[in-house]
Amino acid sequence: MAGLGRWIGKWGAIAAVLLLAGCSAQFRNHGYVPDEAALANIAVGRDTRDSVARLIGAPSVSALVGDGAWYYVESRFKTVAWMAPREVDRVVVAISFDRAGRVANIEKFGLEDGAIVTLSRRVTKTTSDRIPFLRKVFGNLAQGGLFK
Repeated sequence: MAGLGRWIGKWGAIAAVLLLAGCSAQFRNHGYVPDEAALANIAVGRDTRDSVARLIGAPSVSALVGDGAWYYVESRFKTVAWMAPREVDRVVVAISFDRAGRVANIEKFGLEDGAIVTLSRRVTKTTSDRIPFLRKVFGNLAQGGLFK
């Protein structure tokens, strides 16, 4: 009988460890955002689309309206056990161009509680016409559009 209890205890402990391991969080990263050092190499007012593509690569998304801004998007998702993946972090780098095709603005946004938060901004003008548009688009995505 003592042998059976030891056997059940040993296999019970192994089963418990396996069960707990199956419930641990798994993280996945999607997309690409250039690091700060690479972004520092881009000069507002000097660099063009071609030089930006050479310096940091092609964008994840480019705007079809306006001046054709480029957007680099990176998201981090967390999955626990059988539950649906949940977005826990998002970074968006928006590079806009003037009519001559030169960099006019570089902005970096983050995801915090479902809202777009400006992390940094390098602007040549006093205002940016795209900020309300970006907040609407990425706010709608976070609030249930694409990621739920």
